[in-house]
Amino acid sequence: MNLVTLLPFIVLIGAMFLMTRSAKKKQQAAAQMRNQLTPGTGVRTIGGMYATVKEIGDDTVTLELAPGVHAIFAKNSIGAVLEDAEYNRIVHGISDDEPTDAPVVPDDASALTEAPKTDLTKDEGEDEAPKLDLGKKDEDAPKGDDEPKDGKSDGEAGAK
Repeated sequence: MNLVTLLPFIVLIGAMFLMTRSAKKKQQAAAQMRNQLTPGTGVRTIGGMYATVKEIGDDTVTLELAPGVHAIFAKNSIGAVLEDAEYNRIVHGISDDEPTDAPVVPDDASALTEAPKTDLTKDEGEDEAPKLDLGKKDEDAPKGDDEPKDGKSDGEAGAK
């Protein structure tokens, strides 16, 4: 046989070997991570649920989803074991970061372009112009001007 005809088979076998090797490494790392579980550890399931480990069985794990709410999961459903600081940051919003003196930058540019809500140029003693109340009718208006000239009022057929 010619070496050129054997080359595709050699490449195929080599690729299969490399793929199975990396998959085995990932499986071993996941099994090692699951074996390091201890009660009180924060975890994320493969479905994205964050919980705290309460009890560990042979093939199952009891997780506390919320205070007083427990559920039994398969050990294989644990996607990641989280460090305490990361678990508290994600679940409780507690951050161990020290506050910095850096200026606060707004999320959008609207805070930079809007006019101030209050006019700071006026003195506190100045009165503002009275505002018009457009919801009420004037009491000085003559009675009887409310009726339309054609005799039809709102709500009647043919009213404009």
